[in-house]
Amino acid sequence: MSTVTVTVTGMTCGHCAASVREEVGGIPGVTAVDVDLASGMVTIEGEREVEVEAIRDAVEEAGYQLAA
Repeated sequence: MSTVTVTVTGMTCGHCAASVREEVGGIPGVTAVDVDLASGMVTIEGEREVEVEAIRDAVEEAGYQLAA
């Protein structure tokens, strides 16, 4: 089991959070995604370590960006 936390910029509402949750949740091996809208923190749990590049791609597909 692996947990990774990233910060996503540009989320302003529940729909934003749901979009990120859906895209990141679609990454193979991801078992849970928790989005804290207020802070932009997204915690991802997986069966194994999830590559940051896969997370970045999923977040960008949802229309947002990872914080630098």
